[in-house]
Amino acid sequence: MDRNEIHTRVQNVFRDVFDLPTLQLLDSTSSEDIEDWDSLNHINLVTAIEKDFKIRFAISELQNLQNVGEMLDLIKEKLN
Repeated sequence: MDRNEIHTRVQNVFRDVFDLPTLQLLDSTSSEDIEDWDSLNHINLVTAIEKDFKIRFAISELQNLQNVGEMLDLIKEKLN
């Protein structure tokens, strides 16, 4: 799966979790850019991404993520 396919799927997960059907994710998008991206929704987001991609994240992997681009790279790494 290439990075563009991952981006599309992750964007759909974000849209569902945050109930923002027109949300456009950029690599630079972070929790500061989405009003409802709090700690509870972060857990919901991670769980939804894990379910969609059938992967598991370690807490240590998630702690260092700064933006969506880094999350996409981590997902791509886990899928390879």
